[in-house]
Amino acid sequence: MGKATNTARKPKKSAAPDNTIVRNKRARHDFFIQDTFEAGLALQGWEVKSLRQRKVQLVDSYVLIKDGEAFLLGCNITPLNTASTHVVADPGRTKKLLLHKKELAKLFAATQQKGYTCVCTKLYWKDHLIKCQIGLAKGKQSHDKRATAKDREWNIAKQRIVRHHNR
Repeated sequence: MGKATNTARKPKKSAAPDNTIVRNKRARHDFFIQDTFEAGLALQGWEVKSLRQRKVQLVDSYVLIKDGEAFLLGCNITPLNTASTHVVADPGRTKKLLLHKKELAKLFAATQQKGYTCVCTKLYWKDHLIKCQIGLAKGKQSHDKRATAKDREWNIAKQRIVRHHNR
């Protein structure tokens, strides 16, 4: 007799847990992200506790490179109600980014070109550390944004057509 085949599907392996704390969706909408860098963040204790609860907003945040150092501005971390009373919590505090000198030099040279800027695209956990993904970005014009939206909608429609056709 022939060899029996097992047609039962194997259970999918569980995907790695999502380490993302917050994404800056606005950055992908407003900019073409050319290159990305991973930077550490110099945070205070109450900020880490708030980030564990995902009480952070990155919408208008950007990276400023000054005197050979990088700083994250506009990142709003909301303090928890249970924060210590002897610590003054400043939600809009400027946070220092920890990068290698070569990366800082590359970012500084790129941001001196016309139309380029640095934005924070996401905050995430890497082991027990909080990391910031920085994107070297060039601004989009309104017609570029429309083209991106049209491409995204077409890809969704394509997937829908293929899925319907394969039934």
